[in-house]
Amino acid sequence: MFHSRLWRSHKSFSIALLSLILTAASLAANGQTQRSPSDVVREFYKAMREKKFREAFDLSIYKPAIDPLKPQEFEDLRPDFEKMAAVFYELRKAKGLMADEARTMVSDPLYYGDLMVRLGGADGSVAGATNTTSHTVRAALHCIGVRAGFKLVSSFFLMALRDQSIGHNGAMIYADCGVVIEPSAAELAEIAIASADSCRALLGAEPRVAMLSFSTKGSARHKLIDKVVEATRTVRARAPEIEIDGELQADAALVPAIAQSKAPGSAVAGRANVLIFPDLQSGNIAYKLTERLAGATAIGPILQGLDRAANDLSRGCKAEDIVDAIAITAVQAQARKAR
Repeated sequence: MFHSRLWRSHKSFSIALLSLILTAASLAANGQTQRSPSDVVREFYKAMREKKFREAFDLSIYKPAIDPLKPQEFEDLRPDFEKMAAVFYELRKAKGLMADEARTMVSDPLYYGDLMVRLGGADGSVAGATNTTSHTVRAALHCIGVRAGFKLVSSFFLMALRDQSIGHNGAMIYADCGVVIEPSAAELAEIAIASADSCRALLGAEPRVAMLSFSTKGSARHKLIDKVVEATRTVRARAPEIEIDGELQADAALVPAIAQSKAPGSAVAGRANVLIFPDLQSGNIAYKLTERLAGATAIGPILQGLDRAANDLSRGCKAEDIVDAIAITAVQAQARKAR
């Protein structure tokens, strides 16, 4: 779990965590450790929560086996520019892109960086501090593309709650709160499947997915409810290993006593750690209310459904937000390699 309050209280650990997660990713990739980056990060945060600062420091003292690209070295990439432009032209020529247009677009750092990710020159990208979300997501879509078997890129927020009895030790996935405005039933199902994968990768827990609506198990009738029910059926058909239930109201999804009354026998109701909202309006409102009224920390939006890891930052982001995004991107990249 990536908890921003820890950054604010112990900023000296920001570089330490980034160092340890990059180190863990490097060691795991080279077969030098059995621990995944997410395992290392969870150990780090456990030590921090328990005020075992010596133990946390010991986790973070490794030097990453990574040689970061310095600004003055960008000129050395020039020989690759023509190759990148050619690759991008081949990717987009069927959409009517001309060769000279490809060269212009690849001169944009977002497009060049995402092409590096596509070609394996980088494991992930983090951008958006000086770009709009639409521009950042468009570059990732055009250069990296969607994951095999998927048609949609969506997003989620990692919510860190004060009440650790909720979700997975106080951590939850909220989706989609940032990208897909009005998903169809099929798109909602895809958001749920991608969010379940994100739960496994970032929380290290088996997902229990609640498909939310204003009705629980037929307590009301409306076409909006029908969409949620259809999406739930689709997930069960496409990914039967996922524990999912719907339609559920939020209280039935989260509160065991209410779940027993409204959805008896449900394996998800009262225990959900992934909440899928029926549209962007409800998801966006919910995460902001949770953040402001419950004192939760919202980390995101985090992109999912791309073939490789790429994430967007708010233009009002702080340094610790960038560190959080880098850490999450590293875990996503490692999870992709493990698939």
